[in-house]
Amino acid sequence: MNRILTTHVGSLVRPKELLDLLNAMDIGETVTDADYNACVRKSVADAVHQQAEVGIDIISDGEMSKINWISYLFERLTGFELLSRFNDHLLPPSRDRMHFPEFYAEHDAEIAKRYRRIMYTGASGRFMRRRDSAPPDAQSKPLRESWICTGPITYKDALLKTDLDNLRAAMAGVNVNGAFLPVVAPASVIWLENEYYKTDEELVFAIADAQRHEYRAIIEAGFYLQVDDAVLAHEYDTIMSRGGTVAEYRRWAQVRIDALNHALQGLPEDRIRYHVCWGSWHGPHMFDPPLAEIVDFVLQVKAGAYAIEQANPRHEHEWQLWKEVKLPDGKKLIPGVITHATNTVEHPELIAERLLRMANLIGRENILAGTDCGFAQGAFIQRVHPSIQWAKLSALVQGAALASQRLWKK
Repeated sequence: MNRILTTHVGSLVRPKELLDLLNAMDIGETVTDADYNACVRKSVADAVHQQAEVGIDIISDGEMSKINWISYLFERLTGFELLSRFNDHLLPPSRDRMHFPEFYAEHDAEIAKRYRRIMYTGASGRFMRRRDSAPPDAQSKPLRESWICTGPITYKDALLKTDLDNLRAAMAGVNVNGAFLPVVAPASVIWLENEYYKTDEELVFAIADAQRHEYRAIIEAGFYLQVDDAVLAHEYDTIMSRGGTVAEYRRWAQVRIDALNHALQGLPEDRIRYHVCWGSWHGPHMFDPPLAEIVDFVLQVKAGAYAIEQANPRHEHEWQLWKEVKLPDGKKLIPGVITHATNTVEHPELIAERLLRMANLIGRENILAGTDCGFAQGAFIQRVHPSIQWAKLSALVQGAALASQRLWKK
């Protein structure tokens, strides 16, 4: 391959038709499973074709079937009940929140207007028993979910099979270099209350055992597996905000990296991507841990490629870390060279510059051009306007082409 391939993190803004259907379900209108499934299937097909038309090489299903990038998993696991309660905020505690309380008060009020119960209970609302029910109130506090583990955790594969079938059907006749499905990492399966397993570590490894089924099925279906992990980095700030220590964080993180590697054991590393970010919300991020604090955890993961934020203004300077940290032999880096953090469309020359400086450090053959994070955290939480999403991805393709011309010009 004599050029840099392009990809992204996975989640795309949901189309209006799908959002209209989800809103109808949310207010109690009758929507048949057939109508819902048909809409998701069409949304996946449209997303696949649009990515191919823009020129993205390694595409995704856009996460069209997932209401939320974390809670989708609880539609697919046994052993959980859902407890809903009002809360003062939607994101975990952090020093960022403590330092910018006025900003986060406005942020949470705006997000609460867009949150829906189906973000937590699934599109059908029928997949789990609820211990109690607190209807969302967009005029006051947001609804915060807690999942309670009350029994043994096992994986149900019907919804995953539908995802695989939808993506396979959508790719028929589409000229791309491959496709991936993004799924959550054990460290990012959060807001859990354990009433069944003896220890927190037992719970984490039980989740990893169940996820192994998901991970393996994606690879066996012929797709790349992408494991998404935003909480790994954010929990650093959460622990510090509670008076914790770096050592405490490192113990917490190591258990979850070990659990992830347990879930990936024996799977082909060249089919696995591990995505790390600092959270996709548009906020100060002033207390994000530097990449240097977590890079050793990232590189422990048994993956062939690591997708890491590098285009947003809080972390762009960290490309220089790769002057000191050696990318392991045979591994690839997918640096974010366009970001979800702004509606500004990056210039292709800037994208090329970001790729060139990385290629000069780790080698042109070890890079894919990627994005910082998804363009939609969930069905109802989009980070940029959909038209800008496609403009950014087009700029990504153009920038990668410019960088490739310069890297392979000889």
